[in-house]
Amino acid sequence: MGNRRLAERRVPLGGLCTGGYALAKAGLLDKYRATIHWENLSALREEFPRIHLSDQLFTIDRDRFTCSGGVAPLDLMLHLVESKLGARVSQLISEQFIVDRVRDDRDRQYVPLRAQVGVSHESLIKVAQLMEENIEKPLSLDEIASATELSRRQIERLFKRHLNCVPKRYYLQMRLRRARELLLQTSMPIIDITTACGFQSPPHFSRCYRAQFGCPPSAERQTRQGKPGVQPHEPGPARLLP
Repeated sequence: MGNRRLAERRVPLGGLCTGGYALAKAGLLDKYRATIHWENLSALREEFPRIHLSDQLFTIDRDRFTCSGGVAPLDLMLHLVESKLGARVSQLISEQFIVDRVRDDRDRQYVPLRAQVGVSHESLIKVAQLMEENIEKPLSLDEIASATELSRRQIERLFKRHLNCVPKRYYLQMRLRRARELLLQTSMPIIDITTACGFQSPPHFSRCYRAQFGCPPSAERQTRQGKPGVQPHEPGPARLLP
């Protein structure tokens, strides 16, 4: 049975990795939030402007399930299992697959900067690499400009044109991503993560973290340690395209 006929019968549909392209080509992702492997994001945005594409690991929007590649389909399936059968069942399955941390739809797939801006933008890539090398003690924009032999204005224009943000915001998001990795994948105390990621104080770190991820660091860690949270309602089983 074709995907369109299934959609007409309101059967939930999903696509794993580039399988989302088949749904997009059939017009079945128009006005839906969706995701796909980072290598295909730009092309899909260009070809299908009616789809609200994101760089999430996976996206569930009403009766559409889309997912990036690699091991992300396992994260999607574990998320669906948890929504239907509870966190304990999902945890037992993840243990069988030797998965240390089940990622959710707030996690972003890593998109290499070169893939975002192209290899011709070496100056921007150099600035971003310098930021990544200085997470614990963030550099000022003047220091970055001096180290890269660019002016502040040049750096600001590069970030605005190619990443649609200011350098300070990009740097903050980079530090918060690193903080989240440490929070969820290690047992480091939050005070140590605060320092390791260049934040002035735990309250400052908590405010920034909540603004970025929707909850404070302490709540994030408690959720990952198995304490129950709100279980969202999900539609029935999806037919997934490889």
